Amino acid sequence: MRPVPLSLDEANTLVAHWHRHHHPIPQAKFSIGALDGDRLCGAAIVGRPVARLLDDGVSLEVNRCVTDGTPNACSMLYGACARAAKALGYSRVWTYTRVDEPGTSLRAAGWRLDNPAIRARSWNMPGRPRTDRTEIVQRQRWLWESGLAPVELKFPALAKHSTGMADMFAENHKLAVDIS
Repeated sequence: MRPVPLSLDEANTLVAHWHRHHHPIPQAKFSIGALDGDRLCGAAIVGRPVARLLDDGVSLEVNRCVTDGTPNACSMLYGACARAAKALGYSRVWTYTRVDEPGTSLRAAGWRLDNPAIRARSWNMPGRPRTDRTEIVQRQRWLWESGLAPVELKFPALAKHSTGMADMFAENHKLAVDIS
C-alpha cells in the first residue's frame, strides 16, 4: 500500500460514497489517496483547522479520512498526511474522531490524544443560523506534532503598505520582502 496524490474532487467522491457520517468539503490544502496494488482504497483531505483558535498558520487539520475497510489504510493515510504537512513546514496536524471510535489508526501513525472530550454542540447559533448536516456527538481531538519549531515570517514591506506608511514596491516594482 502506498500514498498517491488526489484532487479534492477525487477525494470528495470517495467521501460521498464511503463516509458514514460526513459529506464532501468545499476546500482543502491537499488530498492523499491510499493505493493498494492498483485499487484506490481510501482518501484523506487536509485543510486549515476549522476551530478558529487552532488556525495559527502553522497547523493543519485532517478534515476527512475515509476507506473501503482495507486493513491499515487509515493508518497509512494519517501517517502520509503528517509527513506531507511536515515537508510543507507545518508544525501540527489536528483531527477529530467520535468518542465511540477507538483511534487505533491514529495511535499506529504516531498521533496522540490531545483532548478526550470535545463538547458536542450544534453549528446553528442565533447570530449565525445553520442547518446541522451531521449528528451532534461528543468528539475527541488528536494531535500530531512535527518537532519543527514554528517560524514567524516577517514581511515588513507588506506591513508598511497596510499601515499606509510606505509603498510596498521598491525600485523597479520588485517586491521588497525580508524573510530573515
